[in-house]
Amino acid sequence: MGLINTTQQAYYSGDDFGSYQFISLEDIINNFIVAYVGEGKIISRIKRSDVQFHAMRGLQELSFDTFKSTKSQEIEIPPSLTMVLPQDYVNYVKICWSDEHGIERTIYPASKTSNPFAIDQSSGGFSDNDSNYNLSATSNFEDLAEQDPTGHKSDTWNKYKSDSLANTNTGNVSDDEDDDLYDFNKGQRYGIDPQFAQSNGSFFIDENTGKIHFSSNINGKTVILKYISDGLGTDAEMQVHKFAEEAMYKHIAHSVLATRSQVPEYLVARFKKEKFAETRKAKLRLSNIKIEEITQVFRGKSKQIK
Repeated sequence: MGLINTTQQAYYSGDDFGSYQFISLEDIINNFIVAYVGEGKIISRIKRSDVQFHAMRGLQELSFDTFKSTKSQEIEIPPSLTMVLPQDYVNYVKICWSDEHGIERTIYPASKTSNPFAIDQSSGGFSDNDSNYNLSATSNFEDLAEQDPTGHKSDTWNKYKSDSLANTNTGNVSDDEDDDLYDFNKGQRYGIDPQFAQSNGSFFIDENTGKIHFSSNINGKTVILKYISDGLGTDAEMQVHKFAEEAMYKHIAHSVLATRSQVPEYLVARFKKEKFAETRKAKLRLSNIKIEEITQVFRGKSKQIK
């Protein structure tokens, strides 16, 4: 019995292209119950809600380092030099900006700055209007909020935002190694930190406010954020690549057996090994390694530089 139930005309006239490479999470749950649950099988009986829970957890874990689950967003950076994190954001993969030729220029993280909470120091660190002597924002919070209504600003962030020497200029740089542009980098030329020896700009992520803060030379540029999610944002995302289908079954089986009482330890250990083996196999398959591409890279590495 074939799996394709639509005609080629219906496929090419629609908009659901490439969907055959995926299987929905609902089908994963149904197939697991049919193959693993029942009399004389590994799991005698179990609630469907339990299988669904472990299936969703397996989808989350595999989305982080196995599936090709990278998403992207593109925005033009406003004068506030901030970007709100996406709704389903978990962690970033790469942040870059697009130049006039459409080439992506990588933006590097600035680990030496942040956006701390600015405390009002009018009365020993406490607000005069707070009878409970709770720490409050600095007195110029209202002025700063008018500039950025979605979050607070600190002096540290204001200085970082207005600093024009944090990175080299984005214009044409002379080939002369003694160009003064290198002297503007932190550390000067001697003992320079490589993360500052670039002209693409920098950023840092404020987890408390859920924003990405950029350096001043990113103002007005088109920034691309590539990030990963957990695969559970919407129903349409709850799908598994067929290369990792068996890894999902083993993950669910191990999770179910490991959380039940009176299950022989050798059975739990067996499915633990099978889960790791299938996950490794899925990573290799999804890595999409092509022998022709590897050969081309090796050919480039073998060139002699005179």
